[in-house]
Amino acid sequence: MALFVYQALAKDGKRKSGSLDAPSEQAVKEALARLGLYPISIELAKEASQRFSFRQLLEGSVTAKEKILFTKQLAVLLKSGIPLLQSLELLTEQFDGRMKRIVVALKDNLKEGGTLAQGLSNYPKIFENIYVQLVRAGEASGKLDFILERLTKYLERREELHKRIGSAMRPALIQLGIIGLVTIILLAFVMPKLEGMFSGVGRKLPTVTRVVVAISNALTNHYVIILATVILIVMLYLYWANTHTGKKTIDTIKLKLPLIGYFAKTRAVAEFCSTLGMLLEAGVNLAEALDIVCNIVDNQILADTLQEARDKIVKEGKIAQYLKQTKIFPPMAIYLIKTGEETGQLDQMLLLVTKNYESDLTELTDTLTDQLQPFMLIATALIVGVIVMAIALPLMNMSSALTGM
Repeated sequence: MALFVYQALAKDGKRKSGSLDAPSEQAVKEALARLGLYPISIELAKEASQRFSFRQLLEGSVTAKEKILFTKQLAVLLKSGIPLLQSLELLTEQFDGRMKRIVVALKDNLKEGGTLAQGLSNYPKIFENIYVQLVRAGEASGKLDFILERLTKYLERREELHKRIGSAMRPALIQLGIIGLVTIILLAFVMPKLEGMFSGVGRKLPTVTRVVVAISNALTNHYVIILATVILIVMLYLYWANTHTGKKTIDTIKLKLPLIGYFAKTRAVAEFCSTLGMLLEAGVNLAEALDIVCNIVDNQILADTLQEARDKIVKEGKIAQYLKQTKIFPPMAIYLIKTGEETGQLDQMLLLVTKNYESDLTELTDTLTDQLQPFMLIATALIVGVIVMAIALPLMNMSSALTGM
């Protein structure tokens, strides 16, 4: 069976498109005929996916939920004794859109003599390097169901952390948006109307009012230049942030900031230990596991330090002393990793460290939520208060002048 995508005409002349799982193109034609559809084009989903179409654009990307569901269901099917090829055929009916086409492509790749890891590697934006490497290790060791179970837990933990971080940042971003919107409305629409009235009084305006009026004039008269400058600065920053020097500088700054630094260090430790622990548990040798970790750790300082120490770690088989040199790993994490090395249970100790520091990340995220909201409220009050003061002071002066008359 293979997945075919088709475009057809209905009896009323309307154009329809969809997909069918069938053994051949002829079988698709027969199925469409039974539905009262006249086929315009029929092609394999694998071939169709290589060309751009508005249908694929509307499908969107594979969500984290779909990826977790695929991994979990495949693990369950394999653990039940169902062969890999048959498991993928069963999963074909569980998904729609792009994920369905990917599962069919994975199934076709197996029929052609490839491996699951090889098929997954064709979709690097969906199945990252660690996913592919763990699946490859699972296929080589015959423990693919076990590896997929571990991957499911890993993906679920990561998704939960992302949701918590998003929940913590969402109120702050909403408040920041409100601040920006209120500020722009006051500066671009309110102040220009009041400026003429203030100027007609003939009295010197307060300093705060003159500053706000100057900002308002710059915003209304030179908004194109300001917008172009902001866009250029953002583009230059994004370019620089993606360079090795930029990443290293940003990570250095992150690590030195009080609250953000602690968050960055804790996340780097959890990510490193989780990845390395799963790879070692799956049977990947230390040298290859470190290569993978260095490529996926989201901290350039740690990645560079590990890359420099990799040869020494592999040669001596000891990792704790070199992790200590990064000055990122806390003493407790170093102690547990060293204990794992001495007892031959490095993978289990790494996963224990992961559990401990992921718990710390959860608590830290909740703390951030509580601390950001008062700060944003204060910022909102200050910005809006300054603008209101800039408007109120001249009005008070005008009122005093009229009263004196």
